[in-house]
Amino acid sequence: MNRKFPFPLPFSWYQVAYSDEIGVGELKPIHYFGRELVLFRDKAGTARVFDAFCPHLGAHIGYGGEVTEQGLRCPFHHWSFSPEDGHCVDIPYCKRIPPKAAVEPLPVCEKNGIILAWYHPLGKPPEWEIPDLPEYGDPAWTEWTRRDWKVKSRNQELAENTVDAAHFLYVHGTKNIATTDVVESDGYFLNVICQSRVGTSKGEADGTIDINTYGMGFGCTRFKGVVETLVMTSGTPVDDEYVHMHLSCALRKLDDESITSGVGKAFVGEIERQFSQDIPIWENKVHLEKPVLCDGDGPIGDLRRWASKFYVE
Repeated sequence: MNRKFPFPLPFSWYQVAYSDEIGVGELKPIHYFGRELVLFRDKAGTARVFDAFCPHLGAHIGYGGEVTEQGLRCPFHHWSFSPEDGHCVDIPYCKRIPPKAAVEPLPVCEKNGIILAWYHPLGKPPEWEIPDLPEYGDPAWTEWTRRDWKVKSRNQELAENTVDAAHFLYVHGTKNIATTDVVESDGYFLNVICQSRVGTSKGEADGTIDINTYGMGFGCTRFKGVVETLVMTSGTPVDDEYVHMHLSCALRKLDDESITSGVGKAFVGEIERQFSQDIPIWENKVHLEKPVLCDGDGPIGDLRRWASKFYVE
């Protein structure tokens, strides 16, 4: 059966880097959404994402280009482009700048220690904002631990796991099948609540997983019960085949620093274990538009209806 997915890349905000990966005046090539792009931080400290190719003769600005006071400078003939809108502001050997001389910028926002770019296949502007997470920068919480994977799949396939209640028992060996409900599905926002029993050193305890998703590229999952933990999730389409998945984990500090460290390592280890178990399934399954579902599968249909809002036919 053909693994070709029946949907295009969804429009959304997507992580393209962590904030500390690009300094003031730095420039690097990146590849997402099936496009060659450049990520840079201008002299004022603002993160920017532009199309990679100079409109003059097609040089890739990410290889040898520079961030200057004027903006972004191409390495080939030193055409310079405004960091605000990408229009050419200087050609050192020319008196008249061609009106079409511009590099396409992508909308960018920087929050919660990550840089996100807005992707829309028709170039439409952002339709929602990414929230500020109260846990980020709060001294009561640990520093973020980061993990990332490149998965041969699509965003919707990965997202369906959040409501696929039964797979947690049979793939990940959890104690039971969680009760999963879509609490709210309003426009770009999706809230899923899972109730389950979790194993501890003192026996089983009730646990709650509160999943908040903002579009198809950014979300946060809060685990409550034994220890309060948070996972910030971001899956960015590399192209039609691959998704670059980022997970950033933190937990509320306990009274004992050594216990906090031990619990944190165990939590991150479990996240890694479960995600790694899902990868071979994602990378080899097909997407069935009309799957045969049963009453214990969870609200997969609800998630698919919500996800359909982000596709431009």
